[in-house]
Amino acid sequence: MLRELFDDLRHHDSALWRRAMEAGVAHGPDAFVRYSPPLFGLAFAALLPRHRRAVRDNLQRALGARPALREGWDVARLFANYASSLTDAFIAGSDRAAPLQVRCSDEATLRRIQDEGRGMILATAHTGGWHVAGLGMERLLHCEMLVVMRRERDPRAQALQEAARQRAGVRFAYVGDDPLEALGLLGHLRRRGVVAMQMDRVPPGMRGRPGQLFGAPFQVPEGPLRLAAVSGAPLVPVFTRRLGYMDYDVEVAPPIHVPRRPAAADLDAASSAILRAMEAFVRANPTQWFHFE
Repeated sequence: MLRELFDDLRHHDSALWRRAMEAGVAHGPDAFVRYSPPLFGLAFAALLPRHRRAVRDNLQRALGARPALREGWDVARLFANYASSLTDAFIAGSDRAAPLQVRCSDEATLRRIQDEGRGMILATAHTGGWHVAGLGMERLLHCEMLVVMRRERDPRAQALQEAARQRAGVRFAYVGDDPLEALGLLGHLRRRGVVAMQMDRVPPGMRGRPGQLFGAPFQVPEGPLRLAAVSGAPLVPVFTRRLGYMDYDVEVAPPIHVPRRPAAADLDAASSAILRAMEAFVRANPTQWFHFE
């Protein structure tokens, strides 16, 4: 039992931290729920030196060398943003009267793609609000959105997050274990649905496509590129940014079209376009990318 407790403390994505946030959202006063998450984020940073170093390294790749004080401040802000975004996801699935606000930088492009009737694949990443902003996008576009993710390291934490997503009305699916899972995604797209897939991590069992991010090797999952080719649905790089309490902004990059029978060069071009869009977003919003690897 004690060993499990220490293990939970050492992981930012553990059931222990999720239960603490869920309990705070369910029973804490409004001021506590609104203002305390950054303190949890700072606790993550203090207790998780390996993740803290990974965040610092990612900031250095994106922004270059900077004064240590500024760099440390941004590391702290990133962990605070992570905790606040995670808390917002639990709030969205709770009884608290806290409406979710989501604005989109290019709603017209997304609506035009919807009108083409081939579905749409949102190529996103683990950025501020990825847990919950998709729900706001679904309401904004009046579409059926399916959020695709990999299974979490901790099944107990996954169960807690699943329950919160279901209460909020977020539809989700897992990939990586069964090749037939992609058939469900294809069917959803052919019904003019929207699929959101995170491109900054390669799920176990899925092939990665090598590319470059901030001048260093980086892999994106190849599955979404293949799905775009088979379905004819465009890939649209979309990244979310937390502005404040239950308040998000969505940045949209130009759509990417993959040929029906793509050559290796076509897949490389698509992955490079996604990585360029991700790179531009992270450089502009370095404390909104939750990449702890």
